Amino acid sequence: MKKVLFVASSGGHLSEMLKLESIFKFYEYYLVTESTTVTEELANKYNMIYLKYGPNSNIFKYIYTSIYNLIKCFNVIRKFRPETIVTTGAQVGGFMCFVGKLFKCKIIYIESLAKTKTLSKTGQVVYKFADKFYVQWESLAKNYEKADYLGRLM
Repeated sequence: MKKVLFVASSGGHLSEMLKLESIFKFYEYYLVTESTTVTEELANKYNMIYLKYGPNSNIFKYIYTSIYNLIKCFNVIRKFRPETIVTTGAQVGGFMCFVGKLFKCKIIYIESLAKTKTLSKTGQVVYKFADKFYVQWESLAKNYEKADYLGRLM
């Protein structure tokens, strides 16, 4: 069975990822997100891996959390050996894609529904090396040669 990591930051990015839950059963998978009181309840339903939640309001905590999450991404990919990483983004999705590319994983990025005119910061970075890059607005696909219009997840 193909190994896949489904990765999303907590909140809206995770809500968009969970719209894909009907395909989880076709893969040996983990759903990777940030550890919060809301996301910890997901362990009852999904195969979960948690990264640290790191708001950028405190620069020192943000730097520590980013380094911690990058190291954890390396460990997750090294141990699980996924063939594909699917992400709806934000920071933890970007970290996992970057590390996954070093391990020759296929990268599938789905840009947030909220991005109607330009790519998110994470999207701008991952766009450069993603194997598949999807957007949820047809007008956005016209602005980016590599982007394919997916339709709306939400």
